[in-house]
Amino acid sequence: MKKEWKIFGAMLTVFLVAYFLPLSDPKVKTAWVEAIKLLQWYARNHTLACVVPALFIAGGIITFLSKSAVMRYLGPRANKPLAYAVASVSGAVLAVCSCSVLPMFAGIYQLGAGLGPASAFLYSGPAINVLAIFLTARVLGLSLGIARVIGAVGFAFVVGLLMAWIFRHGERKKLDAAMAMPEPEVPRRPLWKTALYFVCMISFLVFSDWYNPGDVVVHTTDGQQFKAVMLQEMKDEVVFQLNEPWGEHAAKEKVTLAKASINGIDEAKTWVIAIHHIKWYLAGAMGLAVLLMVWRWFERDEVKEWMHNTWDFAKLLVPLLFGGVFVVGFVGTLLPEKVVAGAVGDNSLLSNLVGSVIGAFWYFATLTEIPICEALGKLGMHKGPMLALLLAGPALSLPSMLVIGKVMGWKKTLVFCAIIVVISTGVGMLYGAIG
Repeated sequence: MKKEWKIFGAMLTVFLVAYFLPLSDPKVKTAWVEAIKLLQWYARNHTLACVVPALFIAGGIITFLSKSAVMRYLGPRANKPLAYAVASVSGAVLAVCSCSVLPMFAGIYQLGAGLGPASAFLYSGPAINVLAIFLTARVLGLSLGIARVIGAVGFAFVVGLLMAWIFRHGERKKLDAAMAMPEPEVPRRPLWKTALYFVCMISFLVFSDWYNPGDVVVHTTDGQQFKAVMLQEMKDEVVFQLNEPWGEHAAKEKVTLAKASINGIDEAKTWVIAIHHIKWYLAGAMGLAVLLMVWRWFERDEVKEWMHNTWDFAKLLVPLLFGGVFVVGFVGTLLPEKVVAGAVGDNSLLSNLVGSVIGAFWYFATLTEIPICEALGKLGMHKGPMLALLLAGPALSLPSMLVIGKVMGWKKTLVFCAIIVVISTGVGMLYGAIG
């Protein structure tokens, strides 16, 4: 019956949107087009390089990772300092966006990881991003960069501990069920082989999703040039955020150019960009290593089960991610940056709450939150709400909320999101007062 109500709710939502949406409004028409553009950008730049490898890793976790090992290090009875340290570190070393972490979170959670460590992993993956923290310090100021790293590292533990405490009765039932299970079978292969397989799989994901900070000099076909940050690249267009005035456009304004009007793009010369240009060679080497290991070490029935589990995760997660990205693109266009900046111009409780809520629902690709915050700062955004957005934004988004709700239920999801929003608001106010 509960499932039927969910289906009815989805049908009713689609009906009401189709019935009342004012399609003749120019803003709605623009929002519709921008939503399609964001979905195309997501499909071209994140699906194959980010979501698909993560789905294979999640399927591998369910298929090849020992349940006893997960319970030992991340289960409800695991040593708490060790469990949270393992969850936070393993999430942080990925240095990928939330859509990559979600399938892996689903894998370890379904395999028996405790709610607390799993939540710490879910937050730490996209939030504790070393390059993003350094870029925050360089672009937005050293004090904000330091505040972000302290807040992000502390959040991973606080969010996990609060989730485990709030839902402690359910965790106790999970532990009792795990204790009643029979002893796991002896693994088919040594631990080092399984570990090497996962290291290569995760390395493939890290390299394939290796981000470009986006600082470029753009040369147009009419002989002009400007410095900017590349935010989105679609099939025929590129969205830039200007680092300097250009023509009738002010600094920090977003401009969309057709690729046919771009004569060339000069990128910054850094080691990050150097790796970005060879990332597919590095990812390909890791992929070949995985194929070799699968061919030599894995049985055919295991590979078949791996593909089955990967497909199950794809059916569960991909529609929610795509739908969430489309909705964010649509609504985000109706909330221009000037409107957002006007709502977060001081360090009040409301401004910080707005900053954290917008960060929680907005979808940020890796590193794009920094130039967006820079532009909002130029429009008057206070540093307190800016930190609140930086702490809530990378770890949460509407697409990730939809996936988390499907994996661990809406009650836990709402509490998880509320914890992040409340703490982000408080930390933002504190930083705004003393920063």
